[in-house]
Amino acid sequence: MQPDKKQLEILLINYFRECYNKFPKGKLAPSESPDFIVKMRSRRELGIELTRLNPVNKADLAEEKLAQIRIWDEIISFSCELFEQHSALKLFVKFLFSEDTIVEESKIAVAVQTTNLIRSSVKNKKKESFFRENIPSEFLPKGLKEILIVNHPVMEISAWERANNLGVSNDMIDDIRRAIHKKDEKLLRLYQKQRLNFYWLLIFTDRLRGATKFNLGQKIMNNEFYSEFQHVFLFDLIKSKIFQLV
Repeated sequence: MQPDKKQLEILLINYFRECYNKFPKGKLAPSESPDFIVKMRSRRELGIELTRLNPVNKADLAEEKLAQIRIWDEIISFSCELFEQHSALKLFVKFLFSEDTIVEESKIAVAVQTTNLIRSSVKNKKKESFFRENIPSEFLPKGLKEILIVNHPVMEISAWERANNLGVSNDMIDDIRRAIHKKDEKLLRLYQKQRLNFYWLLIFTDRLRGATKFNLGQKIMNNEFYSEFQHVFLFDLIKSKIFQLV
């Protein structure tokens, strides 16, 4: 079960605002087309649209990889169930798995160990507050690379899921350009009717990675992107890293 789309957007925009020190001061309000409006102290208004990076050019998965993904998803589901037996927190949790294989026989032990680490990370945290925590690989059982935990009081239903669960891209640059183009068309058709002063596009991805092994961050910064939005950002959720594309 997934939270209401707007609840998750509120959590993500607050996460971005915490990570981006140039985020304008002002009142942030949920909206529709664009997703948020910031009413700044200068009386100007900024519209922000959110979109998830969709790996249109995603790599095909081998049969053994599909079997491993099934085990990963069962670990996540069991971890969430265990955690919520003793906590009222409704968390956004991303699991980034490593290349190490997790066998069927160890999935319950991995889930229990992971649940205990998440409980420890959020101990004494208040449901009414925004917070984020990362658990790095050195504390995690073999097969897990990192876990991102984010809480926002607006969340009524948990969202625990595997990072890059839509797939891994074979051509991330093309995927980014497609995401910008799709939102540019919407900007011209809908957003500008509101006559806001500025428009930003925030593209978020679970973890910046591609099917080919090379420095994706460097590749992104070496390419030029164009948009009708004044600024376009790519936000790596796991690493809390922001790339300004436009």
